[in-house]
Amino acid sequence: STVLAHVMTTLNERYDYGLDLFLLSVDEGISGYRDDSLETVKRNQLQYCLPLKIVSYQDLYGWLGRRTIVSTFCGVFRRQALDRGAVLIGVDHIVTGHNADDIAETVLMNIFRGDISRLQRCTSICTGTEGMMPRSKPFKYTYEKEIVMYAYFKKLDYFSTECIYSPNAYRGYARAFLKDLESIRPSAIMDIIHSGESFALKEDLVGTVVTTGKLCFPQFYVVLLRNKARNCERCGYMSSGAKCKACVLLEGLNKGMPK
Repeated sequence: STVLAHVMTTLNERYDYGLDLFLLSVDEGISGYRDDSLETVKRNQLQYCLPLKIVSYQDLYGWLGRRTIVSTFCGVFRRQALDRGAVLIGVDHIVTGHNADDIAETVLMNIFRGDISRLQRCTSICTGTEGMMPRSKPFKYTYEKEIVMYAYFKKLDYFSTECIYSPNAYRGYARAFLKDLESIRPSAIMDIIHSGESFALKEDLVGTVVTTGKLCFPQFYVVLLRNKARNCERCGYMSSGAKCKACVLLEGLNKGMPK
């Protein structure tokens, strides 16, 4: 994210794009991790002369990241927190620092889970164009190591410590598998991204089942999600269902709270 802020600021000044840039950070409340990174972000604010907005889980959801622990919860809350923070600032586009390694990991995770709907859009540089807050990933084809080298040689002030809960996250297994694969085939990351981009489903592909005796083998079993964007009935935020994912997770968390 620091490299992204540096590059966006440099290009905006050099070519006079006329962009109004803002820094947006999410505070999960994880001590020993996020508190240190926020100090770096505050220094970046001064270095690049950009306004900074910090949104916290405590303010948005009434929960702290150190109490949710599970990275599945944290990821859902963070994605929505970015959208909500962007609305509070009044911007019309979010730009994130996801790199090629992140995209390849996401492709693998969706394959492992059999998540067809996300697999079709996870490699897109621009997402959310049909919703209220579009997002872009300019570093989609840039390796993580290249970004770190750029930050090092440019002597940028950045924070690189990993979240203390990330080793238990599902993404960690995809990352370990990807690194092993890359050691054997150096082009593996780009190959996986290109495979995700080439993935397509025919719209007339329905559940064709081959029956052999008493056993049924699904030859093609694909469900295409055509949910239209709507608002969550609880918080009013955009959702593909009656309730957004964040509210569903919050209900589960609050059920375990003492009364």
